[in-house]
Amino acid sequence: MPKIISANLVVIFWSFIFGEVIGYIGSALELMNYDILQIGITAVIAALIGVNGVYFVSKLS
Repeated sequence: MPKIISANLVVIFWSFIFGEVIGYIGSALELMNYDILQIGITAVIAALIGVNGVYFVSKLS
């Protein structure tokens, strides 16, 4: 498996877990509804954009 694909799988896994933890705490503090799927997908998308953005910018330098 290419290195970039395996790195993205790790990012997806950990960002989903950390997003759920932060989302649960944040929803409890703000008294909002806790939607597991929405929080997880949002965290994964943000993490993938961040990690791949840094990777491609550093690759161009």
